[in-house]
Amino acid sequence: MADKILKKLNIKVWRQNSASEKGRFETYPIENISTGASFLEMMDILNEELINEGKDPVAFDHDCREGICGTCSLYINGRPHGPDTEVTTCQLHMRKFKDGQTITIEPWRAAAFPVIKDLVVERSAFDKILQAGGFVSVNTGGVPDGNAIPVSYDDAEESMDAAACIGCGACVAACKNSSAMLFVSAKVSHLAKLPQGKVEAKRRARSMIAKMDELGFGGCTNTGACEVECPKSISISNIARLNREYLVARFSE
Repeated sequence: MADKILKKLNIKVWRQNSASEKGRFETYPIENISTGASFLEMMDILNEELINEGKDPVAFDHDCREGICGTCSLYINGRPHGPDTEVTTCQLHMRKFKDGQTITIEPWRAAAFPVIKDLVVERSAFDKILQAGGFVSVNTGGVPDGNAIPVSYDDAEESMDAAACIGCGACVAACKNSSAMLFVSAKVSHLAKLPQGKVEAKRRARSMIAKMDELGFGGCTNTGACEVECPKSISISNIARLNREYLVARFSE
């Protein structure tokens, strides 16, 4: 199917100079956007027009533009990563929008993700959670043979599914309590299902949950919004596993 042209769109975008300053919405008209363009390409075109007009371009995060890194975190028309499923913002295309439509773009809204500028938020909180327990301290020596440690097919598949988490923060943005439970549970699960992760299992669950709470993320709402909006379809069954891992760790103290 041939690409069409969206003759006019209204881009209603959040502008904020820093976390300490008040933000506001500003609306910019944009014309002649191909439905085959990605959402970030549309943002590039908008910024080129703003620069040509002597205005400050809209700051937004992006890197790989291949749905791998998760940095393209935008809240679009009330949904993390926009009106599509199992995609990041960079994989979203303009064919999902209609001619004449107003597109509202906001940053992630969470106390643990303060705004740096416009649509860019500080997400180092996720890095701190990983540093608290997302590692294996076993001295493995040289590189072992791939089949040296037997792992069942089911465990390997569940571990790989959890490891698909790219840490974009869509789960936090989708949750009314700004919970990071899906992210933390994915990081705990992908190690908990492998023999190499058993040594640190108890410490990992305690430390990562403690750091999550310390950084101001909210509690799990059990509504499943995180799973629905996750671009990598991380299952909320991982949250149940995290809870089990945490209870085992607490009762073993």
